[in-house]
Amino acid sequence: MNYQDIIKQLSPEIYQSMRRSVELGRWPDGRPVTPEQRAHAMQALIAWGELHLPPEQRIGYIDKGSKARDTCDDPEPLRWRDSQEGQ
Repeated sequence: MNYQDIIKQLSPEIYQSMRRSVELGRWPDGRPVTPEQRAHAMQALIAWGELHLPPEQRIGYIDKGSKARDTCDDPEPLRWRDSQEGQ
């Protein structure tokens, strides 16, 4: 069984439990979530969300709303100051 097969078989209840554990930093039995476990769990949560959730419910979704455009508002070039200026 490969990684994608495992992700596909996760139930919504397991997803919610894992998400809560990552948020709180503790597993349901009270043990702390290690940094390595957190990284693996986040990868699994993101992969599961890509398969089963609409974009607005996924981890990391940013609602751009009416501000979504292809370009920035009138970008201004940066002006670098010489370190000798003003001394």
